[in-house]
Amino acid sequence: MHGNGPIEYRIDNNGWLQPARHCPSPNFNARPSAQLIDLLVIHNISLPPGEFGGGFIEQLFTNNLDCTAHPSFAELRDLQVSAHLLIDRDGAVTQFVAFTERAWHAGKSSFDGRDNCNDFSIGIELEGADTAAYSDAQYRALAAVTAVLLAHFPGLNLDKIVGHCDIAPARKTDPGPAFEWARYRQSIGA
Repeated sequence: MHGNGPIEYRIDNNGWLQPARHCPSPNFNARPSAQLIDLLVIHNISLPPGEFGGGFIEQLFTNNLDCTAHPSFAELRDLQVSAHLLIDRDGAVTQFVAFTERAWHAGKSSFDGRDNCNDFSIGIELEGADTAAYSDAQYRALAAVTAVLLAHFPGLNLDKIVGHCDIAPARKTDPGPAFEWARYRQSIGA
């Protein structure tokens, strides 16, 4: 909440969500020339798995994670990943990559016959786990951000909002069964 109501987001001329917190990641590159942004991918992430808070996600996305801090981090050594946005358990939004750039969130992926979803998608990470309920604040923030993205990017529509599990089903399960798609879709008017 902001003042007496929900935060009113907007996207500036450089592709940054305002007034989100900005924490630029080095893990991005240019989208293919004249690439239409027409897919929104919902993910989840928690570091260590199933634990929330601690700042480890931000450290991962900025290549500052101490991989000796937890046994599960060993497999993340030298991993370079990012997402456009992270929505934490309190609903706070942090942006790591401008929407105009290609974040490294989807990996090997395919949607509607097109491979390399990073080329044409926006990735939003929810701090969470497949079987842990997401917070009301996260649903509110996700709905508010989605509304701005739908208004700003004409190629996006309600049929082009998917989970990571939908574009990489052999590898990924997020945002998982705990994510209430019906609740989310109702909150964005679907």
